[in-house]
Amino acid sequence: MPLFISSLNSGSNGNCYYVGNNKEAVLIDAGIPCREIEKRMKRLGLSMSVVKAIFVSHEHGDHITGVPTLSRKYQLPVYITTNTFRSAFISIEKQLIRSFRPNKVITIGDLAVVAFPKSHDAIDPHSFIVSGNEVTVGVFTDFGYPCTNIINRFGQCNAVFLEANYCEDMLTNSTYPVSLKKRISSDGGHLSNTQALELFASHKGKQLSHLLLSHLSENNNSPEVVSRLFNEKAGSTKIIVASRYKETPLYLIESTAAANDPVSNKVSQPALQLSLF
Repeated sequence: MPLFISSLNSGSNGNCYYVGNNKEAVLIDAGIPCREIEKRMKRLGLSMSVVKAIFVSHEHGDHITGVPTLSRKYQLPVYITTNTFRSAFISIEKQLIRSFRPNKVITIGDLAVVAFPKSHDAIDPHSFIVSGNEVTVGVFTDFGYPCTNIINRFGQCNAVFLEANYCEDMLTNSTYPVSLKKRISSDGGHLSNTQALELFASHKGKQLSHLLLSHLSENNNSPEVVSRLFNEKAGSTKIIVASRYKETPLYLIESTAAANDPVSNKVSQPALQLSLF
């Protein structure tokens, strides 16, 4: 059974990533309003009934804005560390709060979710891998440098949502104050195009079929820049730039890395499909 993935939104204005199989799915972060998540999933032919949990990477607003309403409306458990929950100041029904620990497997139906620490200026930040039936998807955004955890997990993935936040030259020449430039480029900030490209080129596995470049800065990066950089090194990996304004297509991820196109009429997704593109 393959996994299906989409970025519902990616950027400083909100982040939400969908990973699921034919029966169940999880959202990694919900940083856009509930109604937007519903609309974007509907456009993809996805039903909210298959979403079984929300996993929260850290407490910044662009990752948690939609969590309270979405969790309450659909009675979804929210997996969030104790420290992150304390710092998030969001209202979640007590019976829906689930804590998690690094490197421990959380089973959601046939999906296995593992969180691990990353370097970011948040209280207790984590990245995630989601696995099922020999397919592994990584959600690696909001980190300042590729630590050992990221490097080791990256090579295991069939698909990755990878941060490519800023172009170094654009950030240097921007009107941002020096303090903000230092924060963005620090080890606790965000990943540059150069850092992301080095991680991809040096540590991708042969099975990596899809790379979704994520969390691009609105002011210090551009889809054209990252597309050009990564396509030069892509090989057999499909490069997608996740938008800060709309959802990506729904991509089929198989263990054979055979599917490089959006889900179409040729692809069966019986438990998910409401409509096709």
